[in-house]
Amino acid sequence: MIFDHAGNEVAKHKLEHEQIMPQAGWVEHSPLEIWDRTQTVIAATLAKHDLDAKDLDSIGITNQRETTVVWNKKTGRPYYNAIVWQDTRTDRIASALEREGKGDVIRRKAGLPPATYFSGGKIKWMLDNVKGVRAAAESGDAIFGNTDTWLLWNLTGGTDGGVHVTDVTNASRTMLMDLETLDWDDELLSFFDIPRSMLPEIRPSSDPNFYGTTLRRGPVGGEVPLSGDLGDQQAATVGQVCFSPGEAKNTYGTGNFMLLNTGEELVRSKAGLLTTVGYKFGDSKPIYALEGSIAVTGSAVQWLRDQLGIISGASEIERLASQVKDTGGMYFVPAFSGLFAPYWRSDARGAIVGMSRFNTNAHLARATLESICYQSKDVSDAMEKDSGVELEVLKVDGGVTANDLCMQLQSDILGVPVSKPVVAETTALGAAYAAGLATGFWKNTDELRSNWNEDKRWDPEWSDDERAEGYAGWQKAVKRTLDWVDVD
Repeated sequence: MIFDHAGNEVAKHKLEHEQIMPQAGWVEHSPLEIWDRTQTVIAATLAKHDLDAKDLDSIGITNQRETTVVWNKKTGRPYYNAIVWQDTRTDRIASALEREGKGDVIRRKAGLPPATYFSGGKIKWMLDNVKGVRAAAESGDAIFGNTDTWLLWNLTGGTDGGVHVTDVTNASRTMLMDLETLDWDDELLSFFDIPRSMLPEIRPSSDPNFYGTTLRRGPVGGEVPLSGDLGDQQAATVGQVCFSPGEAKNTYGTGNFMLLNTGEELVRSKAGLLTTVGYKFGDSKPIYALEGSIAVTGSAVQWLRDQLGIISGASEIERLASQVKDTGGMYFVPAFSGLFAPYWRSDARGAIVGMSRFNTNAHLARATLESICYQSKDVSDAMEKDSGVELEVLKVDGGVTANDLCMQLQSDILGVPVSKPVVAETTALGAAYAAGLATGFWKNTDELRSNWNEDKRWDPEWSDDERAEGYAGWQKAVKRTLDWVDVD
């Protein structure tokens, strides 16, 4: 996506890539396919709008955090598919850390619970299970990165001098970085038996010194600064201009992610949330955030489309769900990868409950939309407990915000207005903002605030009793998903 100084979309091109699921609980991507698609969308966007490198001020990258790539720095070949954030194969690694008393150290230093979600366990799994990776890591040939690092390395030359860097937001999602020092921590590395030499250099999210420049022979076709890098949810927080403590946003993508800016204060959650780095601009102090991460929301809609076949496209779910006025007592808890915030239960699995002969595929479609909204309420309530700040308006972005019914349900279930900006793709916009702040394309965050405009607002229509009754049913449904898988 290309944006102008006013934050307007100038051009875009997008392609899906394959979701690889070799067995239950395993989710993978092909790093080579992602790099190939990245090159294609860059070239196609520029060509479609008759643009070239000289028209670009700078480039920012945003990525699915935690998704883990290990590759050979001499050949550029991945040793294995990328292990995706949703993958649960590392549940024994996570439970062993907890059992051995290391969980509290990880929470204190990294702000995260031991969970299958984060990169550290995925790296360890590759080191222990993929032939040749441990030896290559110890010799310095095997290196790790989340998808941002993999793309930055390739865009800046790959085997011919590619930079091996990440930013503080991505590093904060590994269970390997100390939130106070903003550096890899030797004690945490020892928990996973990961050689420090595998890890990228940690840099600011917006870097006036640039991570590097694109290559003339690459897809951009010229030397353009790569100066912005943010994990996707932090990028959306920047794109939604949540720059003041107490401001929050919710992004609806494959999963849902609600972030609350806590400023320079590192708030340690007592209610099942994550403490994470929100962003770091240049030499300024890091800004921290509380985050509620939900594993399956938009991907539940994909499940209806791809696995059940009850809709032909994601946009069709609104039409189907609108055929009924409620779910007919049905609840769908899509705990396909266990439950993330605020429960952190890897033993949970998906459940559809409350069904009777009366229920139809329309009720299931509506229950799927409600599940997105109820999971967000779980997180919102936890944020209020941790921060003492009561939500007044929820800023929303991401693909599901195109679904009017889902956003109305979100307002009804939360009991607060829901506000969507003109530019819904705030994740990409936030990466652009980080890049442009580094080069001076934007002078400061005040300029970015002036770009934000509301497109649509949904106000609550449910009564307090309807809201309380619906949420009580959801909480009963969640309990039915627990203790389904035996975790050692």
